Amino acid sequence: MRQRVAFLRTLVAGKPVLALDEPFAALDAITRAEMQQWLAGALRAESRTVLLVSHDIEEALYLADRTVVLSARPGRIVKELRAPDPRADDRDGAVTDPAFVATREAALRALHEGARGTSAEAPR
Repeated sequence: MRQRVAFLRTLVAGKPVLALDEPFAALDAITRAEMQQWLAGALRAESRTVLLVSHDIEEALYLADRTVVLSARPGRIVKELRAPDPRADDRDGAVTDPAFVATREAALRALHEGARGTSAEAPR
């Protein structure tokens, strides 16, 4: 509930950009999924630009229009992915959709490439 209140305060303040750094990291899986769906609904109703930093690929792909995968240090862009159905009403349906699963797999591959420093797409 405190997390929702904090987000509501931010939305009500009317700031055009939200910066969220691991906003649901401390939550259990069920509460995290509920909060992701709640935030998605709030953003559908009150459109904002959001910069979301997350180590959770599913969370990033569900909440974002586009996801940027970074390499290990020094951080470089390894891949940019477009979300198949960003902020869908039905989170469970969205994250199990074949297009979402394929995008999640592409993100995982990019993470592994970035960790090894072997991505052909990484700018030099």
